[in-house]
Amino acid sequence: MLSWQRLLNPIRFGESPSKQTVDYTRTNFQRDYDRLIFSSPFRRLQNKTQVFPLPGSVFVHNRLTHSLEVSSVGRSLGRSIANLIPPDKFDCPQHLISDIPTIISAACLAHDMGNPPFGHSGEDAFREFFSKHQNLPELDNWELSDLLRFEGNANALRLLTHQFKGRRTGGFRLSYATLASIVKYPYPSVLDEKKYGYFKSEANVFDEIAIQTGLLHLGDGKYCRHPLVYLVEAADDICYQV
Repeated sequence: MLSWQRLLNPIRFGESPSKQTVDYTRTNFQRDYDRLIFSSPFRRLQNKTQVFPLPGSVFVHNRLTHSLEVSSVGRSLGRSIANLIPPDKFDCPQHLISDIPTIISAACLAHDMGNPPFGHSGEDAFREFFSKHQNLPELDNWELSDLLRFEGNANALRLLTHQFKGRRTGGFRLSYATLASIVKYPYPSVLDEKKYGYFKSEANVFDEIAIQTGLLHLGDGKYCRHPLVYLVEAADDICYQV
């Protein structure tokens, strides 16, 4: 059974428990939000346009403005849930319940960060390239599947958690709750689902996130979704209609 105490885990991925600091001005989830909004990958979203025809006005929607809008809607949805559900339905302290809007808002900021330029067309370009260059002996079947079915969703998790050259372990070192709320498809590419949420290189990373947040393991590397993912996805869908 899922437990909100674990689902709202504020501990940071990649950071030693002994080095976890207490910030009396911000919660860990507020720090997640701030780290994302001040990051270079987030700012680069301004160069990625939405897949919309040009509107009547000169204004062009890009991934940055879209992500900010989704974050705003997600925060409101999170506040509604935190206020409408009776406290006795949550098996966790009130301060964690109060952080639900911030967790969703942070996850919404990051939901498109792994998308390549040109959105789904960019994903198709990756897939087409590797479909023509499959004779790569250094890749196993799982790794090749990741590339043949390249997913921006999986790339987001890699971007947020990978230790890139010269960087610290844990990537952004976001909280487990925020990271779990970003992964819409908690399973690998080799299961042949329509979409997937993590590359082979991040399989152990997602296993750790799932364990720390208490996500139910459904077998073959597949887990249940974190409940807040549904609100992140709802916020995204709402903003496509605005």
